[in-house]
Amino acid sequence: MSERAAGILMPISSLPSEYGIGCFSKSAYEFVDWLKGAGQSYWQILPLGPTSYGDSPYQSFSTFAGNPYFISLDELIEEGVLTRAECEKVNWGKAKGSIDYEKIYKGRYPLLRKAYERSKISENPEYQKFVNENSWWLSDYALFMAVKGRFDNVEWTKWAEDIRLRWKDAMDYYREELYYDIEFQQYMQFKFHEQWMKLKAYANENGIKIIGDIPIYVAMDSADTWSHPELFQLDEANIPTAVAGCPPDGFSATGQLWGNPLYRWDYHRETGYSWWISRLHYVFQMYDVVRIDHFRGFDEYFSIPHGAENAIGGHWEKGPGIDLFRKVEQALGWKQVIAEDLGYVTDSVREMVRESGFPGMKVLEFAFDSRDSGCANDYLPHNYPVNSVAYTGTHDNETIVGWWSSITKEEQKLARDYMCDQYTPESELYKSLISLIMRSSAKLCVIPMQDYLGLGNNCRINTPSTVGKNWKWRVNTRQLSLKLQKEIQEMTLRYGRMNWKTVE
Repeated sequence: MSERAAGILMPISSLPSEYGIGCFSKSAYEFVDWLKGAGQSYWQILPLGPTSYGDSPYQSFSTFAGNPYFISLDELIEEGVLTRAECEKVNWGKAKGSIDYEKIYKGRYPLLRKAYERSKISENPEYQKFVNENSWWLSDYALFMAVKGRFDNVEWTKWAEDIRLRWKDAMDYYREELYYDIEFQQYMQFKFHEQWMKLKAYANENGIKIIGDIPIYVAMDSADTWSHPELFQLDEANIPTAVAGCPPDGFSATGQLWGNPLYRWDYHRETGYSWWISRLHYVFQMYDVVRIDHFRGFDEYFSIPHGAENAIGGHWEKGPGIDLFRKVEQALGWKQVIAEDLGYVTDSVREMVRESGFPGMKVLEFAFDSRDSGCANDYLPHNYPVNSVAYTGTHDNETIVGWWSSITKEEQKLARDYMCDQYTPESELYKSLISLIMRSSAKLCVIPMQDYLGLGNNCRINTPSTVGKNWKWRVNTRQLSLKLQKEIQEMTLRYGRMNWKTVE
């Protein structure tokens, strides 16, 4: 990221598709072409892991595995392991602009099981190579998911003691008993990886780099926690002693209780951070740039006693700091990371981000808070350093249109005064707000797709601390018009962010 550039934030799940959710289908390749035509350099996505209760990509059954929802059924039809009639017969949900996760769950896995049973996958040398090369995580993940299915999908802490604690006899028993279920899980990971790497290669060939996203924490109900309890703050029964969250603040009087297990950082330090090095080595094969969520947790993390009803009784603990990233750089060389350093940032966090050399994030929606209206506000675009990534908002924020309608008249006046723009009608103001950060000094500017489309909060991706209505928004093909593409290209060119490698 040495030159001024621009990108678009668009989850894979939000792509158009005939089968209820965006995936690695023709629409994904067409979106790459669309980005190329718009002069973009980056496509930022959300985490690709298999999702659990609540459908959040930040709560996954594995930090290494991919989400089977994203496997292109059209490609399986072309392979001859599914028929179009079988796929069209499934009820994928009525709303084209939304994802019905219950219907996806009930409809997709039976189809993928049919594809597996018809595939003769064990005879495929590429499959065997994939399984062998990824056995260090895939073996545990496939067994974890197969056993989870056997126990009616309850979290692993409620399994029978022998397999919950990974006794050898139990491990051997379930590997034999669930052989085909395990192979099915491996098959889905093989197809996911095959299709994703093909799509990523296509994007790279067309001058588009992929910005991936990983949570700092893993889910408690994950193959990672079950297979490597020594990495986390768990007791002898593998029950957490403390969990992650954030303290009470102006947004929540009781704080946020995330529930993720906390890392046993002394153990990671003793092992030279080998698990983290493996994790980052793997994700840099999957993505060109990696955004690490909740980066401040490496400096200090908020520890909440297990069993607490909220975050009020939590306290701060020191994390590994810059030492972790020094060890990662020694092992892997310099890698492109975006540090999600939003929220309450202390001097020690600022120092860690500075020492790392990673760009931090700047979000326009944080710039015009009437409680912090001074010209020194870090989120005002004239204060963005070159080594930063600017956003109108992230997946956790309101859309820029929704944000404008939710702020006070005083804050709207602050924004208009800042832009010297008293006359643009509100229906077009989102374009002025996007332009505001596009002309900042930040070397990369990433705009959520909904903001370029001028959509309201009914199209936002996620509302933190809520369950059931998130991660559902989808774009339709008609919205990705040539007119919008040209508008974005002109804005990208105007502010010196054009990707000339994509211009034909």
